[in-house]
Amino acid sequence: NMITGTSQADCAILIIAAGTGEFEAGISKDGQTREHALLAFTLGVKQLIVAINKMDTTKWSEDRYKEIVKEVSNFIKKVGYNPKSVAFVPISGFNGDNMIEASTNCPWYKGWEKETKEGKSTGKTLLEAIDAVEPPVRPSGKPLRLPLQDVYKIGGIGTVPVGRVETGVIKPGMVVTFAPAGVTTEVKSVEMHHEQLTEGVPGDNVGFNVKNVSVKEIRRGNVAGDSKNDPPKGAETFNAQVILMNHPGQVGNGYAPVLDCHTAHIACKFAELIEKIDRRTGKSVEQQPKFIKSGDAAIVKMQPSKPMCVEAFTEYPPLGRFAVRDMRQTVAVGV
Repeated sequence: NMITGTSQADCAILIIAAGTGEFEAGISKDGQTREHALLAFTLGVKQLIVAINKMDTTKWSEDRYKEIVKEVSNFIKKVGYNPKSVAFVPISGFNGDNMIEASTNCPWYKGWEKETKEGKSTGKTLLEAIDAVEPPVRPSGKPLRLPLQDVYKIGGIGTVPVGRVETGVIKPGMVVTFAPAGVTTEVKSVEMHHEQLTEGVPGDNVGFNVKNVSVKEIRRGNVAGDSKNDPPKGAETFNAQVILMNHPGQVGNGYAPVLDCHTAHIACKFAELIEKIDRRTGKSVEQQPKFIKSGDAAIVKMQPSKPMCVEAFTEYPPLGRFAVRDMRQTVAVGV
């Protein structure tokens, strides 16, 4: 759920526990903080807010706050975020400090500031930091891609798939194709937050009613597209650039973890390691390596256990990014 939810977000709020030992555990090698930040970045969430919570348990210590900001800055930088464009806010969720109104408990805190495209943005509270999130440019000119988050059966209405429009536009009357299911049908109506829409555009989480399709035919992880304009298709194999991150051993041909891509969650095997590449430059270092280990990047031929809908990252970024999970950890990320 963390992953299918994250793949639909524009901004992530990383909640850090300031308590002694608690912060250290979250950010340690096996901690969830590290894992979640990495997932968010890989799944395309480019804006980040860091809320440092439970500051009341540190008696609002400025030293502790600064220590955490420094550590977290280093670590999100490694993940790929620019700390200068991130708002850091000390809060107490339990007492409500700096959530909606500025707190009087930390006179040393002068507020957050972050760099934006327009210049600098400043504020004091978490709410102001959320209001300062920049709406991303929406790719509405591209063909429709709408990964399904769920499919509901609603009495008196029928089958209602829901999900976020990633690219393009969905309108009533349109004929859509679901991949890899291969089902084609007409859209009867589109709604968001219980209101009928004349169209759903990128960023909208919509529900749409479809004709003559049973709930059994389509599912989470399927992708809807316009049947007349570059409709999505299932892939039996695809090549991807994969970065192995925290895998205890080495990985060779035949390794079979689980892939999370947009809302799809599917077993997938590394059919062939094609070449090892330099992470920063993308240049080839070794052809057909036998193994790759943590820290390595490689071009890999991937083979999902059943066809899945993926797209080239350059054309449809939200459908061209994935996390590789094994042993309840993200062991690699890829595009």
